[in-house]
Amino acid sequence: MTAGAPPHKGSGWLIFAGVLLFLAGTLNVIDGVAAITDSKFYSRQVEYIVGSLHAWGWIHLVLGILLICVVFGFWGRARWAAYTAIALAVLNMLSRLLFLPAYPLLSLALFALDLLVVYGLAVYGVGTSTLTIRPSPPR
Repeated sequence: MTAGAPPHKGSGWLIFAGVLLFLAGTLNVIDGVAAITDSKFYSRQVEYIVGSLHAWGWIHLVLGILLICVVFGFWGRARWAAYTAIALAVLNMLSRLLFLPAYPLLSLALFALDLLVVYGLAVYGVGTSTLTIRPSPPR
């Protein structure tokens, strides 16, 4: 890298999307474990469109683990990781909408995080010639 090379136009968005994806994955793992272990954290007597609290706990646990694994691939500049991250973030958005009755505020907050991840990766992470994140030149 030369000293005069300009930084990647969306490098801030790519870092932000990676951190949000890691955060969403971590919260999914915590959310999944809480749902599997019958935590008092969730609303009781809730009707789900599909499945039960335990089923959604396992879905969120698996999605969270996959999201965290993809983040490390993305930070390692793997080309496949950007596409996989978008697909997993969209799946997570759908699962959050279906999990809305259990904990509405958390589901909406994680939906918003995933929406920002999809935007950042779709605009700046996919279709660029490289996924390298270059720092700004010294002043």
